[in-house]
Amino acid sequence: MNQVSDRLAALAPSQTLAMSQKSNELKAQGVDVINLSVGEPDFNTPGHIKEAAKKAIDDNFSFYSPVPGYMDLRKAICAKLKKENDLDFTPEQIVVSGGAKQSICNAVLCLVNAGDEVIIPAPAWVSYVEMVKLAEGKNVIVSAGIEQDFKMTPGQLEAAITPKTKLLILCSPSNPTGSVYSREELKGLADVLAKHPQVLVISDEIYEHINYIGKHESIAQFETVRDRVIIVNGVSKAYAMTGWRIGFIAAPLWVAKACNKLQGQYTSGPSSIAQKASVAAFAGDQTCVEDMRKAFERRRDLVEKLSQDVPGFRINHPQGAFYLFPEVSYYFGKSDGERTIANDSDLAMYLLEKGHVATVSGDAFCAPGYLRLSYATSDENLVEAFRRIKEALAKLK
Repeated sequence: MNQVSDRLAALAPSQTLAMSQKSNELKAQGVDVINLSVGEPDFNTPGHIKEAAKKAIDDNFSFYSPVPGYMDLRKAICAKLKKENDLDFTPEQIVVSGGAKQSICNAVLCLVNAGDEVIIPAPAWVSYVEMVKLAEGKNVIVSAGIEQDFKMTPGQLEAAITPKTKLLILCSPSNPTGSVYSREELKGLADVLAKHPQVLVISDEIYEHINYIGKHESIAQFETVRDRVIIVNGVSKAYAMTGWRIGFIAAPLWVAKACNKLQGQYTSGPSSIAQKASVAAFAGDQTCVEDMRKAFERRRDLVEKLSQDVPGFRINHPQGAFYLFPEVSYYFGKSDGERTIANDSDLAMYLLEKGHVATVSGDAFCAPGYLRLSYATSDENLVEAFRRIKEALAKLK
């Protein structure tokens, strides 16, 4: 009998990847689909980073790398954290992994026991909940809707904490909403956490450099919680290096040692060539980061303007990342004569099949009633995508 483990059977497939795959299948059939479902920059990796990778190949960096990453990369990460975030870490507190996704999963698996509770503010990135399931933990979803800019309040955090709470997973700038916690908002959360010393924090900061308010703030800056914060970051979003698969944690030493031990048993060190490219990313000229950030900000302004012409779309004002997360319940119960839209999943499928625009349902992010649209594509694609969205939605009565 072909039966997978209970662990795997309990996992849901990634809906963002599933939607992207459906979009690609339609494209393969000759359908002109505009894909707003995928969360990756559409820019090419900057030249000086690619050159560093080519040099690494010529210099024969083709052997196993140390499990937590090359020392020069871990030192470059420490220098970045000091310079940009005013945070002090040693290379021993850094573990480099095959993308920030692995970094988060390492930390969850190292910290969460069966039955431990993990607080996840929603809307939340699709994989957090599934990683907690993998660790046999219990997800405690705290809903923060558009009325509060999709940000959890200190009161909500306090109410969610129990003696079983082990971990809070925080993401700022946020995927899927683009919301950014201010220093004051993070201090409010840190003040609550200060009263509960058993609770650790995974701070997912992968969108750090794609922010439109001038300065990134990390919850790790607060002395009261600093020794309980695991920062997760990487090169994929800021440097357009999604396929290079390099992420890292900067963590208390005991957590870093645990992740090192775990990683040593199931993947070992990440790609040697990608690591050498990442040294150039962190230590090199940062002009490319700002150029891409400016492009994303211009696109943010464009999609905000375009969305105002779509009846029934309620949006916040995203301050980071490259997503728009409109509230779309206006269309529930409406029909084009062939099908009736019951929920956001129906609406996402309708827009794909009738409008040929791929989005992701809010349900995938623990936030039914919304859609996630990525604006990490060209201005021309965005204008055409919103034209199609508006046209398709106009047929729903």
